[in-house]
Amino acid sequence: MKTKELQRKSQSELQHILIEDREKLRQLRFDLASGKVKNVREIRKIKKEIAQALTILKQ
Repeated sequence: MKTKELQRKSQSELQHILIEDREKLRQLRFDLASGKVKNVREIRKIKKEIAQALTILKQ
């Protein structure tokens, strides 16, 4: 998701996005450990989205 899109969202929506992204990251880490993940860049992308959402929340 683009930074501009995240800035337009309310705090409750950002909190919901954070919860979803953290769950996706947790699942990807488990899948990576079991060898199911083929695209490890997805983990980097999710971590970046989490960081962007947290930055916007703290502004």
